[in-house]
Amino acid sequence: MEITARLTGDAIVSTVKNNRQVVNFSVAINDSYKPKGSEMVTKITTFVNWSYWINPAIVEHLTKGALVELSGRIGVNAWSNAEGEAKASLTFHVNNIKLHGKS
Repeated sequence: MEITARLTGDAIVSTVKNNRQVVNFSVAINDSYKPKGSEMVTKITTFVNWSYWINPAIVEHLTKGALVELSGRIGVNAWSNAEGEAKASLTFHVNNIKLHGKS
């Protein structure tokens, strides 16, 4: 899967089990559509969390507003919050990052 989007904040590097490092960041994907029978355009924004395990040095280039082209695979995280409500999020496991610049 490939997506081009802007970072919503600066990426961060986290150290996990066995001293492996992962770069985590989030992007916003903007879309719009016109519902059937309507002249009004509806705009939606989807936020997706990303994980990049290959080279943590990329973090200096992954800053808020940067336009990136990403390819990889999607994973799903599901959990229950403190109130027992079911929650879920998507995480994109990045294989390739192409930098397109700042906003």
